[in-house]
Amino acid sequence: MAKGNLAPARMTMRIGELAQRTGRSVHSIRWYESIGLVPGVGRDAGNRRVYDDRHVGWLDLMHRLRLTGMSIRKMREYAVLAARGSTTLEARRDLLAAHRIQVRSVIVEWRQALSLLDRKLEFYGDWIHTGRRPRIPVSRTPPRRLRKP
Repeated sequence: MAKGNLAPARMTMRIGELAQRTGRSVHSIRWYESIGLVPGVGRDAGNRRVYDDRHVGWLDLMHRLRLTGMSIRKMREYAVLAARGSTTLEARRDLLAAHRIQVRSVIVEWRQALSLLDRKLEFYGDWIHTGRRPRIPVSRTPPRRLRKP
């Protein structure tokens, strides 16, 4: 086999180093793994978990998916698809594209909420500065109900 066809060797690490590199606790990593959110974890001769650089990126992705409101069920679905390999590329892309639509919708709602907070802070700032309660401007648009992320 020619040298150009060899896959580069992966640097392996134990769970403590993975925790350090990702900013996640050992407990969190073990929990994610126990519920099926960390595919491809190997074991050494002593049956200890062995991770590689792919797991660093993977845990960052899982953290960000959760941060953006993806359910554990959907995260598991994504992990199962990823573990099945390249035959699931379209399904993975579709799952992330659907989640992206939800994230963009939440961002719009959060921007509106941030705008309201800015107006309230200005209101209180004016009140504190002048010693008089400012008039509340009349809103022409009905408030939108915020969804939880």
